[in-house]
Amino acid sequence: MSAVICTGTAYARPGPDLQAQLPLPPMPTAMVTGPNSGIGLRTTLDLARAGFHVVAAGRSPARIHPVIAAITSGGGSAEYLELDLASFASIRSAAARFAESGRPLDVLVNNAGVGVNRRGRTQDGFEVHFGINHLGHFHLTDRLRPTFLPGTRIVSLTSSVHFRARGINFDKVRNRTFFIGYQEYAISKLSNILFIRELARREPGLNAYAVHPGLVDTPLIPWPVRTVMRANLLTPQQGADTVVWCATSNEIANQSGRYYQGRAIATPSPVAEDDDLARELWERSVEWCR
Repeated sequence: MSAVICTGTAYARPGPDLQAQLPLPPMPTAMVTGPNSGIGLRTTLDLARAGFHVVAAGRSPARIHPVIAAITSGGGSAEYLELDLASFASIRSAAARFAESGRPLDVLVNNAGVGVNRRGRTQDGFEVHFGINHLGHFHLTDRLRPTFLPGTRIVSLTSSVHFRARGINFDKVRNRTFFIGYQEYAISKLSNILFIRELARREPGLNAYAVHPGLVDTPLIPWPVRTVMRANLLTPQQGADTVVWCATSNEIANQSGRYYQGRAIATPSPVAEDDDLARELWERSVEWCR
C-alpha cells in the first residue's frame, strides 16, 4: 500500500526582496511513530506548529487521518505512512516508500510502543515488548539511514522503568511474555537507551537522544494504576515537552547519545551505560533484522 499524502503549505512564502524570489528549500521533515494518541499526538502537532512537514507513521489510517486533517486545516503539512513495528516486512516497505519520496529526514521520533499489559510475540517471533519497542525502531532507524542528513536527530522514548532491568538475557528475547510483562517492558526500555548510546558512537554525524518523558497519563500505563495515580501523572502535553525540545533545540546539538528528562541530561542506570552491552545488543539486532 502506498503512502497516503495530504499536504498543506510546503514552502515558505517569498518576501518582497529579490533574494526571496529565488527557489526556497522545502520545510524540514520529521517522522513520528505512534502519532495518533498520547505523547505521539502532542509531539506530532507541536512539530507541525514548529514548521516541520510531519510524516505520521502507524498502523491505522482511520485513527491517523484526523491528526493529519487537524494539521493541514491549520496551514501545516503532513502525510500518513503505513507502518507496523511488529513486522520487519512492514518496516522495510515503509522505509522504502519514504525513500521514494526523495525527501531527506531531519528528525525521527521513535515514540510508538507497547506497555506492560501486552503479551505475545511479534510477526517475526520476538517477545512483543522487545520486538516492537526495541527491534522495530532499531530496524526502522537503520532502514531510514540513507535519508538522513548530517545532523539528523533521532529521538527515542524510553522510561525510568529501565532501572528495573539488570541486563538482557539474549536467550529469552524470543520467549512469550511472562504474566503482565513488567520485566520485559523494562528490558525493552533499557534497550532503547543502549541503542541510542551505540548509535551516537557509530554515527558521530547524527544527533541521537533517549528521552524519559515522565510518568504520563496514557494507555501504556495499566488502567488500575492510572486510576490510583491520576492526580500525580503528567499530561501528554507535558510528556511531549522534552521530546520536542530534543528534536528542535540548538542547546543540545553536541550532546548526542545522552539520556534526557525534564529538558536536562539525566543519569541512567549503570547497565544503561555499559558500552559492551550496547555493542552486543547492536550486533545481535543487526543479525535478527536481516
